[in-house]
Amino acid sequence: MASLSPKLSFLIIVSMASLTISLSLDLPLSYSSVQAEEKSTDFGYFVLSHLWPATSCRQSRHCCPTNACCRGSNAPTEFTIHGLWPNYNDGTWPACCTKKSFDEKEVSTLLGALEKYWPTYGCFPYITCDGSNGSFWAHEWEKHGTCSSPVVWDEYNYFLTTLNLYFKYNVTRILNEEGYVASNTEKYPLGGIISAIQNSFHATPWLVCNHGAIDELRLCFYKDFKPRDCPTESTQNDRVSSGSCPDYVSLPLYVPLGVGNGIAETPIPLVHEAVEEFESM
Repeated sequence: MASLSPKLSFLIIVSMASLTISLSLDLPLSYSSVQAEEKSTDFGYFVLSHLWPATSCRQSRHCCPTNACCRGSNAPTEFTIHGLWPNYNDGTWPACCTKKSFDEKEVSTLLGALEKYWPTYGCFPYITCDGSNGSFWAHEWEKHGTCSSPVVWDEYNYFLTTLNLYFKYNVTRILNEEGYVASNTEKYPLGGIISAIQNSFHATPWLVCNHGAIDELRLCFYKDFKPRDCPTESTQNDRVSSGSCPDYVSLPLYVPLGVGNGIAETPIPLVHEAVEEFESM
């Protein structure tokens, strides 16, 4: 078994209204190739995918306790987490690599941060790896998190690692500092948004749009969690990439949903998630 180099620890303090959450994480400074027992865990890089709340909420029609679109003034107004996904270098990705089911108790100390920065947009149940209905977090851990070893071994560290990457590489702050703010009237040059991320993180992001509005912003990382360029249309056979965005894009403002009728939305299949994966991951 190859060895990992010394680790780097960093501490991020997250202020949430009246609550302060301290998150600590050990990240490897470098990653040596590990001969995995199965190809399913021998991935090439990570994708950290962010969702733009207002665009996601346009696709949500019902209110329920889990739908962040229905939080009124407390609804998300910045990019939130979609997931941290191990990907192969050939453009494919592993899924459901172990039988480890999601256990909310394992992340009990992170729930405040997860509710705020990794919310669900909708009332539909997510299909987990065993075919049962589960939460958004259960889906992300079981489908993607279980494939993150040997870099991230367990559920708690999968969610902690993702939160720390999200805070360290704060795409909302970077874009706001460059004048790219939420608006229902402004259109922004796609190239300018990409350049703002490139200049800050020295890596090219991957954007997904829905009817001209930014839907997802993805950052890519090597296994040591240093930023790297995300694949482009020419390097990955994927129908949704920055090529799905027009030359000028919007970052729409959040429009609160009214109280819904409580009708549950249709469960989203594991392989062809229209919302959770946009048929891409």
